[in-house]
Amino acid sequence: MGKNIVVVGTQWGDEGKGKLVDILTQRAKAVVRFQGGHNAGHTIVVEGRCTVLHLVPSGVLHEWVRCLIGNGVVLDPAALFYELDLLREAGIPAQERLGVSAACPLILPSHIALDQAREQAKGTAAIGTTGRGIGPAYEDKVARRAVRVGDLFRRECFAAKLGEVLNFHNFILEHYFHAPTIDFQQTLERYLELGERLSPLVTDVAAELSRLRHQGANVLFEGAQGTLLDIDVGTYPFVTSSNTTAGAAATGSGIGPREIDVVLGVVKAYTTRVGSGPLPTELAGNLGEALARRGREFGSTTGRARRCGWFDAVVLRRAVINNSVSCLAVTKLDVLDELDTIRVAVAYRFRGRELADAPIGAEAYATAKPIYIDLPGWKQSTVGITRYEDLPVNARGYLSKLEELAGVPIAMISTGPGREQTIIRQDPTQIDAGWEPVGLGES
Repeated sequence: MGKNIVVVGTQWGDEGKGKLVDILTQRAKAVVRFQGGHNAGHTIVVEGRCTVLHLVPSGVLHEWVRCLIGNGVVLDPAALFYELDLLREAGIPAQERLGVSAACPLILPSHIALDQAREQAKGTAAIGTTGRGIGPAYEDKVARRAVRVGDLFRRECFAAKLGEVLNFHNFILEHYFHAPTIDFQQTLERYLELGERLSPLVTDVAAELSRLRHQGANVLFEGAQGTLLDIDVGTYPFVTSSNTTAGAAATGSGIGPREIDVVLGVVKAYTTRVGSGPLPTELAGNLGEALARRGREFGSTTGRARRCGWFDAVVLRRAVINNSVSCLAVTKLDVLDELDTIRVAVAYRFRGRELADAPIGAEAYATAKPIYIDLPGWKQSTVGITRYEDLPVNARGYLSKLEELAGVPIAMISTGPGREQTIIRQDPTQIDAGWEPVGLGES
């Protein structure tokens, strides 16, 4: 019996999900994106060659894998084809492996204009979006005025829907933001042209996933961003515009929630965040800069530097609850190799009391003060180690403490950016309920 495995980030995104999906895809028949848009960025390194993906699922490097974009994704067709063309130039026939749901809402030029105008108007209070129209596209979806992929193939219907939504967007752009408006005719012709190329890719994603399930195939569901950026349970309002947690794998692809077998939570060995919003364990000064430099902490989509901080177990425990995490994958362990002492936040000091559970909303996170424990560093290289037993004693002790604080087992450990630089203690495609790793707590 195959398994449906959801891979989600358990921090503020950028945890290294792409690499884990790429590794697990070697045992899968399909990989599904179920939320977000081309604001996400997954970096995969194979034999020293770096591939950055934004919309195309990370399984695309494997020729036998079907890559699917589910209805929960907001789609900019121009961005998709730009990415597909780059992959083709690199010798990867991604378009032949890709299927797209007809129910994906389209990102229009007016969504991008609104996104950028809104961020500019907020000034220092800006959320820090990528400016790619993701939020406004989700707003239209919820308001039931979205133009969807399936509308592209009916010219009159598409023109009517496009005209209605552009009238609304242009009114806001002109009269509220005093920004340039978007031309209807140019947008109509451009999107109809994109629709002709998109048409062969359209598939019934839910039906295809159902067939794979009955065939006993393993399927991976690839999350974008991270749990603390979830529109409902994240550090609101400094969040993305979609649900980034495991439950969205069902609603964003069309399967039922009982079809999810395993949730792999990906967590970095320290904490990072891109853009605005609270980061309780943030490290200012030389140490934070050193972690960023050693970890190459720059956004794969935006190029923006990531803010770095100590590992936050309060955040992780909440993410375990929000996602029903079955097991963890710890990434970038090697970034901590040179530290004498490593701190872990185990609780917060909040309004005069100790708080073991994560608060709700950005304001609470911004005023909470982390309570730390100190663990000894290992002061030797872990780069490229592939057997848990070969890790330094203190590195194993650190991982053991993280597992204890999370309350779920660690199945995988990344010791470098390359696909081969990974310790696999238990293959998530083989995990059954109640699995516990042997010897993880040994020191």
